[in-house]
Amino acid sequence: MNKFSLIGHPLGHSMSPLIHDRLFALSGFEAEPYQLTDIAPEDIPSSRPIFEEHLGMNVTIPHKQAVIPLMDELGESARRYNSVNCIKNENGRLIGYNTDCDGFLRSAELLPISGNVVILGCGGVGRMIAIETAIHGGALTLAVIPQDVKNAQLLMAEIMEKCSGAAVKIADISSLDGNFDLLVNATPVGMYPKTDACAVSDNVIENCLSFFDVIYNPTETLLMKKARAMGKTAVGGASMLVYQAVKAHEIWYGGEFSAEDISKIILEVENTVDSMNKTKEKTI
Repeated sequence: MNKFSLIGHPLGHSMSPLIHDRLFALSGFEAEPYQLTDIAPEDIPSSRPIFEEHLGMNVTIPHKQAVIPLMDELGESARRYNSVNCIKNENGRLIGYNTDCDGFLRSAELLPISGNVVILGCGGVGRMIAIETAIHGGALTLAVIPQDVKNAQLLMAEIMEKCSGAAVKIADISSLDGNFDLLVNATPVGMYPKTDACAVSDNVIENCLSFFDVIYNPTETLLMKKARAMGKTAVGGASMLVYQAVKAHEIWYGGEFSAEDISKIILEVENTVDSMNKTKEKTI
């Protein structure tokens, strides 16, 4: 039977088994129940035999860079971000991919990423979204806290190197001003359990047309609630989580899925997260 797993450390509760098992069922592809495999950082260099037992794997923090030396080949997106979150075992050859970018792009299909875009935060997922936005012609503002200005400058230089002629500037998140077609929250501000926090003021929200929040817990952050109350479009992180998994199935065995089926999985993920939070609140 075909074996698939998520590796990371530490691995607490994850939505990955639910998502991947639903995708296997929809495609009719026979696989063992999706597993969580906790591997300590110091054990990664000797973990190739574990990888070879699998037809495919997903990779989460802190291993997205550490697994690269174990790969026989890297896909274009993995090379671009120097980050692997998906591995395919192709007849014993391990090929590393990055499907986070696909998850973002598919989630943001109806959002104006080629317009005037402000991204809150510049690390990890924020870096990836910034580069993808620049590749797709967006005019970028990197809004960061003062201690992250140096990182933002490094990211701006990387973007200019990868996308000649890109429009990029840096702003202080606390004094953000101007009108934007899209605001992306790539910070943890508003994440469960600190759900009463919002990374920007109501005035900033009023000056933006649409929103993408990478956070999927809660399924509707305070930022999203405020934006929707003003009649604006706001997309949450559950869609990105599901779509990056969809891309993995396309890579692993050529899986094909309808938009309707994917929408149902996104809704199930959101309902599961909401239910978990309600259960936690009752036990406090």
